[in-house]
Amino acid sequence: NHPLVNINFATSRSHNGNTLNNVHPEAPNILLNDAQDINTKEVDVVFICLPHTSGIKLTKNALESGTKVIDLSADYRLQSPDSYLKWYNIKHDAPQLLETAVYGLSEINRSKIKNASLIANPGCYPTSILLPTIPLIRENQFDSTRPIIIDSKSGVSGAGRTPKQNLHFVEVSGNFQAYKIGKSHQHIPEMEEQIQKTTSQLPNIIFTPHLLPVPRGILSTIYFPLKSNFTEKEIRSIYSQKYAKEPFIKILNPEEPVSLKHVLHTNLCTINITVVNDLLIITSAIDNLVK
Repeated sequence: NHPLVNINFATSRSHNGNTLNNVHPEAPNILLNDAQDINTKEVDVVFICLPHTSGIKLTKNALESGTKVIDLSADYRLQSPDSYLKWYNIKHDAPQLLETAVYGLSEINRSKIKNASLIANPGCYPTSILLPTIPLIRENQFDSTRPIIIDSKSGVSGAGRTPKQNLHFVEVSGNFQAYKIGKSHQHIPEMEEQIQKTTSQLPNIIFTPHLLPVPRGILSTIYFPLKSNFTEKEIRSIYSQKYAKEPFIKILNPEEPVSLKHVLHTNLCTINITVVNDLLIITSAIDNLVK
């Protein structure tokens, strides 16, 4: 419903021939076509949301026709083809595009995004983690000799739409579990690369995600090592300077808890902090299906 955006077409692999509002009643009445049948020359920007590597051919065609691409998969988030072999167990079919893709975290990379032809939409967990940490790293607050320890909880939609036994209602309801503990999750290199671009040092990230028995939302707790004893007031001042004009970043008052309920169905990222000596404890929340 943005006044400056017109939707020319939408595609679907599973609902081809149906209308978008039949699948999502709140959406416009647009016929769903096969992605191979569209003409990307008709639009200024195309959003591609396909399983990893499935949209590379479509991306190439769109870029060749002069159309900008915003890709929602992980296909262009990492800079090295070797990283895709290690973390996704795939050989990247367009390594040359990794060099030109811009990481699409708008509050951090807005100026680069404006001039980019290929934008890599960030992962859900990294969005909730990089938004509160990058401003502090840019202000030289990060003690890189110590690890960043992150504990994130996500609703089941973060695992995608493909049915899996461990995501069935009877498996998830009344349960809470950790998975891919420590150094196993594929979002780790994405966070490492973005932080390394800021600090020129590879950070030691220890990341444990958890599956919540809720449909959507991510709440992250980040144990961020400070170089020295900074006060909460000083840290809040850094956030205020960076995010004062960002309508979708909300720095909460000290007494306000970060809550999934307050961000669901919004583009907000809420952030709060607590300082314990030389350790900053950050909590953040986003809606993984919007932000």
